[in-house]
Amino acid sequence: MADEDPGHFGPASVTWQLHSDPMMWIAGIRALYLQALHPRAVRAVMQNSDFRRDAWGRLMRTANFVGTVTYGTKEAAEQAGARVRRIHAQLTADDPATGERFGVDDPELLLWVHCAEIDSYLTVVRRSGFRLSDAQADRYLAEHRVDARLVGLDPAGVPGTVAELAAYFGSVRPRLALTDDARAVDDFLQRPPIHPLLVPARELLWRRVACLAYAALPPYAHELYGRPAPAVRAVDRQLAVAGRALRCVPARLRWQLPPRHILGAMARLGPGSRPEPYKLRRQAAILDEPGRAHFQ
Repeated sequence: MADEDPGHFGPASVTWQLHSDPMMWIAGIRALYLQALHPRAVRAVMQNSDFRRDAWGRLMRTANFVGTVTYGTKEAAEQAGARVRRIHAQLTADDPATGERFGVDDPELLLWVHCAEIDSYLTVVRRSGFRLSDAQADRYLAEHRVDARLVGLDPAGVPGTVAELAAYFGSVRPRLALTDDARAVDDFLQRPPIHPLLVPARELLWRRVACLAYAALPPYAHELYGRPAPAVRAVDRQLAVAGRALRCVPARLRWQLPPRHILGAMARLGPGSRPEPYKLRRQAAILDEPGRAHFQ
C-alpha cells in the first residue's frame, strides 16, 4: 500500500508550492552570500568543509536536506534533522576575532543560517514574480519553525512572521562583517575554479547567475561587501526575467534533476499533490472573500 504520509508540510502548505519554483537555486546562492557575512558562521564552514573544492557538493547536500524536509515523510525529515544535529555536535571552529573555540551547533549560528536561507528563498522567489499575499508570506515563515527544530533550535525563538524576521536582521546587523573568510566565499562564487575549457561557460552562465543572486542581497550586505547596491527596481526586473525564463522549462523536466524529491512525493501521495502556484492564488482568493478568515 502506498505511503500516504504528507510529511511536515503537505500539499496545502505555502512551502510545498514555493519550494518547487526553479528560482530556489538562485535563492540558495544568495543565501551563501548572506551567510558569509557572519564571522563565526563563515569560519565554521571554512574550517569544517572543503568549500572551495566541494562547493557543488555542499549545495546539493543543502538542496537534499531542504527537499527531504519539504517533500519527504515525517520519518525521513526527522532522520535528516538528526543526522545534521549529530554532525554539528562533533564540530568546532575558532572565533576569527578572539581565537575562542566554539561549537558549530551554537544556537546563534544555527539561527543565522536558518534565517539567511529562509529569507533568501522567500525574497528571491517572491521578487521574481511568484505571487504570495502578505499573510501567506507570514505563513511560510511560521511553517519553517519545523526545520528550525530539526536542526536543533527552539521553534519559539525563531521568527515566524515577516516583521519578526526583519527585527531579527536588525538585531544581528551590528555583528556582521566582511572578514577574509567572507571575501574568499565572494571570490569563489564569482569565479569558481573549473576546467579551462569550461571558462567561457562560466563567464557566460555562472557569472550571470551569481551576479543576480548577489544583486538580490539587502542594501546592508552590499555595503559590507564594498560594492554599490544596484537599483531595487532594476534587480526586480532582472529577477522577473529570470523567473519567467526558468518557469518556461516544463516542471516535469526540471523535477527530473537531483534530488527529485517532488516526483517522489507525487508518487507517494498521488497526482493531486503536484505543486502548482495557482493553488496559493486560489487560497488567497478564498480567504479574501467577505466573511472568510485570513491565515494567522
